[in-house]
Order: sequence, then C-alpha cells, then structure tokens
Amino acid sequence: MPELPEVETVMRGMAGTLAGRVIRRAELRRGDLRRPVPPGLAASLQGARVIGFRRRAKYILMRLAGGMSVIWHLGMSGRVVLRPPGDNTPEPRHLHLLLETDTGWRVGLVDPRRFGLLDLVTTAEEDSHALLAGLGPEPLGDDFTPPALAAALAGRQTPIKAALLDQRVVAGLGNIYAAEALYRAGISPQRLAATIPGARASRLVPAIRETLREAIAAGGSSFSDYVQPDGELGYFQHAWRVYGRAGEACPTCPGRPRCAGIRRVVQAGRSSFYCPLRQR
Repeated sequence: MPELPEVETVMRGMAGTLAGRVIRRAELRRGDLRRPVPPGLAASLQGARVIGFRRRAKYILMRLAGGMSVIWHLGMSGRVVLRPPGDNTPEPRHLHLLLETDTGWRVGLVDPRRFGLLDLVTTAEEDSHALLAGLGPEPLGDDFTPPALAAALAGRQTPIKAALLDQRVVAGLGNIYAAEALYRAGISPQRLAATIPGARASRLVPAIRETLREAIAAGGSSFSDYVQPDGELGYFQHAWRVYGRAGEACPTCPGRPRCAGIRRVVQAGRSSFYCPLRQR
C-alpha cells in the first residue's frame, strides 16, 4: 500500500496540474470502490475550480471553490495518472474517475482492486469526517514531538512497531518507513512501546521525520503498482537500510563479528526487518 511519502508525492503531482484550474468535465466510470462513491460527486466536480490540496495521513484532500473537498485514498493498488493536452495514450484499464481541466489536462484514478475510495465533505468539516477524526498527529507536523509520542505510548504493552502503525499514535506511517525509522533510531521493532518514552522517544521522532523527508525527496518508494502521477518511478527503495534485506549485512555493522546481519520477523502479519545488534 502506498505510504505517506508516496501519497505526498501523488498529491504534489495533482496540485501542479489541478490547483487553480476549472474542471470542465468530470466522469465517474464506476462507483463501487471500497465504499460507494457519493452519487453527486461528478456533478459537484463539473465546472468547479480547484483551489488547493492538503494531505492528511494517507488521504488526499482536494479543495474546491464553494467550500467542498474531495477525499481521495489510493488503497492497495490505486494510482493517479496525469495526461497533458494532446496526449493520445490509450486510457488505462480500471479507470474509475476521469477529470479534464480547462487547459486540457486529464487526471484519472485507476484502481484494479477497488480498495481505494472517493468521498465528498465540506471543507470546514474535513477533520471531523469519520475517516479522519481519530487520526493522530502528522509525523512532519509541529504537534509530533517526543513528549507527544511518549504520551501516546505510555502503558502500551504492544511492540513499538505495531504501535507506530496505529494511526491514532501517528498518522500516515506505514510498515516500510516504520522499519527504516526504528533502524535509524537503534530501537528493536520488538521492544514494548511502553519502554520508549524518554531517550528512545527523543531518538525516534527525528528518525521518523528524517526517513519521511528523504523518501519524499526521492519521490517515494516504487513497489507493486505505485508510480508517480507522471509515470516516473520513485527511488527511495534504493536507500532502504533494512526493509526487504533479510540475510544481508547490516550497513552500519561492517567488521563487527557479533553482527549476524539483517533479520526478518513477522509481527501481526507484517514483516519487520532489523539488526539485532544495532537495534535494542
């Protein structure tokens, strides 16, 4: 599933094409995504001016003049495609929503598995929408601090990796970037969350921020169905230090005889990768 850096990359691509533009055509091809698409979505988009974008966790909020916002979620296999004026490339399969701007750009939501979603909400009530109301702080926002993380983890008797994937603790963090951040912070994914407050939280918060910022700068990680809206691949997967590297040498333990390399364990059905020597 696309994680925060991938969603941020998609949102920036959409903003570069749609912000300030009028949608002269909106066509909903099918509305049976993860949840039914509101019947009036296409009519609300037709003729509307897009005034801006916002990302919340793994959701993209497209704001329209007149006070409405469209919520986009890519799900497991969803992607956004952009086509410039005059591009005669055949339409991709599994195209659910097609938008055309007053400048001739076309924007489409493609989702083979239909685990994504589209919804409509008033802009003033974005944060109270059922999908967003219970989310924790944004990891790149000012509210995500070591004391805030410590408070969210206090008393939790679950592994820290599982706690970081709880969107009520921190919004938008997924499996790949949680593993990478824990490696940078020197914290085992199996350590109990309740033991993190203090010095470990002070290491973990900046490690999460650093990991996400580097991934966004790289255009995210390209895996499975994910590509950027312009069709380019992100390349942060080449900078993964532990994720997907089970059996390889730890990149920060060369020459340390007690290091047995990167290991993989399964936690709550998800793969966790870590260095037992570096991460305690």
